[in-house]
Amino acid sequence: MDFSLSEEQRMLKDTVERLVRETYDFEKRQKIAASEEGFSRDVWGQLAELGMLGVPFAEEFGGLGSGGVDLMILGEAMGRGLVVEPYLSTVVLGGGLIDLLGSAEQKESLLNAVVGGETLLAFAHGEPDSRYEPAHVRCKAEKTGGGWTLTGRKSVVLNGAAADQLIVSARISGGHDDEDGIGLFLVGKDAANLKVHGTPGIDGTHVAEIALDGVEVGADAVLGTPGACFAAIEEVMARAIVMLAGEAVGAMEVAVETTVEYLKTRKQFGKALSQFQVLQHRAVDMRISLEQAKSLAVLAAARLGEPRAVREMAISAAKAGIGQHARIVGELAIQLHGGIGMTWEVPVAHYAKRLVMIDHLFGDTDHHLERFAALSDAAA
Repeated sequence: MDFSLSEEQRMLKDTVERLVRETYDFEKRQKIAASEEGFSRDVWGQLAELGMLGVPFAEEFGGLGSGGVDLMILGEAMGRGLVVEPYLSTVVLGGGLIDLLGSAEQKESLLNAVVGGETLLAFAHGEPDSRYEPAHVRCKAEKTGGGWTLTGRKSVVLNGAAADQLIVSARISGGHDDEDGIGLFLVGKDAANLKVHGTPGIDGTHVAEIALDGVEVGADAVLGTPGACFAAIEEVMARAIVMLAGEAVGAMEVAVETTVEYLKTRKQFGKALSQFQVLQHRAVDMRISLEQAKSLAVLAAARLGEPRAVREMAISAAKAGIGQHARIVGELAIQLHGGIGMTWEVPVAHYAKRLVMIDHLFGDTDHHLERFAALSDAAA
């Protein structure tokens, strides 16, 4: 199979890598992550100017109409710089749901605003007791007059506090674990009875806890067919995992490069650490894990457009495998740096933290191992 990039994909890769390299050094990244919003509006504007916010969308909305490989490429470039801008939440998740389910009017107004960098979105789906299960939704949506009333709690919502619009999943019918009966609703950040509490995560990205205590929305706030949204939710999560797979690879690349360089320059007992054979073996272990993670990321990206059964098996295989390899790379990077590997001032510690966070987003290693086994049994 030919895994070489097309000319357009190489241009995309070069463009994003150049932006990250020239405008997103480690010190600047730390200041951005520590800011109130947790990202830079200036960098977001540059991504919009370069057309990066439209990568997955059709040309009629100012996009490029790209697929899974392009998302992986973007993720890898952003992973190298530990970019904290809300690309995943706004473009991949929020924009993806509007692209799949939105009416012509919703697409026209929201996708154009997303591509232009004017609107931020967040997908409020996970709940305090959902345990990575995408169909687990207790938040309720009740039909009231000409609209809907939403009541419930949402947890660990990516960039939820900065979003102009939330896309909230809520149960219309069925049990709290049923795939059928889930609806999606647009909720403005200033909606009455909506409470949003933002907080930084361990890796510098920002998440939010959200309470909906009788939030009322109109009929025009409904995305798709009420009660029949799970397939779209699963699809955008698959896209998000593909991008996270690329991001993990990018972060692992830098962790490996940084660690190898440290071993070459740091001396003990009169010689460089890289001359000690046992440390050479550890560096090789890191490189092997990186290459295996790259292969899994490519697999997931290549299968993104396949039928659901094929796509989801590849997604879970990649998420589980990359989680395992990322842990090896992150832990060895810290161990081979010694005590300073844990300090705030050293970049490698932040790459390790991001790799931990990536493992937990949309299901950790154990969750996806079990899911892969179940999908394999079902396909047998």
